[in-house]
Amino acid sequence: MSEAPDICPALKYRDAKAAITLLTEAFGFTATAVYEGEDGLVAHAELTYGNGTVMLGSTGTDSVFDKAMGAGGPVGVYVHVRDVDEHHARAVAHGAEIVMPPTDQEYGSRDYMARDAEGNVWSFGTYTPGSAD
Repeated sequence: MSEAPDICPALKYRDAKAAITLLTEAFGFTATAVYEGEDGLVAHAELTYGNGTVMLGSTGTDSVFDKAMGAGGPVGVYVHVRDVDEHHARAVAHGAEIVMPPTDQEYGSRDYMARDAEGNVWSFGTYTPGSAD
């Protein structure tokens, strides 16, 4: 990653370890940092994809973020990918729940959507924010 991202979505999960597995194996993220507390909960994790980063952690850590988020979610996160069909095939092969198969959009993007085990919706597509006229 050449430059640190300016915006990093932060999510919390009841089973953060399972979320990390899904994001890395099915969606191709790279876990660049995973910190666990003595209780085995994920205190903080950073996963990258391209030049973007998603941060996540476990619920029940009693951190300020955990308390501020309350019940939290679900949330939606959009990730730009070069080859939607290839990315979709990988997600399917790893058992991801597909909400919408690869679909050509009226605005020129090709997208698909998946839902993680805790209800968050992950959209993957060719749309690049800021590229519209």
